[in-house]
Amino acid sequence: MSMLTPPGMGGQYRITGDKYPRMRRPRGRRKFVLVSVASVTALGLVGWGTLQLIDIYTGGSKASAAGTKADCATKVTPSAKPSTAAAVAATLPKPAQITVNVFNATPRSGLAKQTADELKKRGFKIGDVGNATAAYDKKVTGAGLLLGAKTADQAALPVLNTQLPGAQLKTDGRAQATTVDLIIGTGFKTLTKKADADKALTVLAQPEPAPTTSKKSC
Repeated sequence: MSMLTPPGMGGQYRITGDKYPRMRRPRGRRKFVLVSVASVTALGLVGWGTLQLIDIYTGGSKASAAGTKADCATKVTPSAKPSTAAAVAATLPKPAQITVNVFNATPRSGLAKQTADELKKRGFKIGDVGNATAAYDKKVTGAGLLLGAKTADQAALPVLNTQLPGAQLKTDGRAQATTVDLIIGTGFKTLTKKADADKALTVLAQPEPAPTTSKKSC
């Protein structure tokens, strides 16, 4: 067998035989490593995508359902339609349109005239003034009794009641809705302060819209 020295080796390697030794790693092994890494990466991406899809079809739907329930929750909103109170307020008479008969059902003298004079200052018309009849004399234990027609229950009586909030309201068979009686009871002290009575009149004439409950269809 002959001794050969490849050119450029400078005599560094001595080769015996007629074949050169392999100087590089086998290409097949490198391809195998690359294919293995690519396969692992692809499997990881597929798994991650699968988890995302599961989350979308489970967690996402739950969130959507929760949002739907929240949207379907009952909500209270001011009514756009006039409420009963607003309709009543539109028909309330002014104090100048109401005639008040003032009767004293207590043992204290002079209360009927004093009360009538104060109501007149506040814009009410004054009718009869004197002592209460036997049906009510010393039988009204509260601050007073406001008596009027059935049609005055949502008109003249509430307006007069702003001047004496503790009074009891009662209706009878009279026809005139704007003529009412104020029967002073034994618990009477004085009329409501004018400033407070004016505020009560304002609230009575301009009630806030009544809240309504609305629910979205699910």
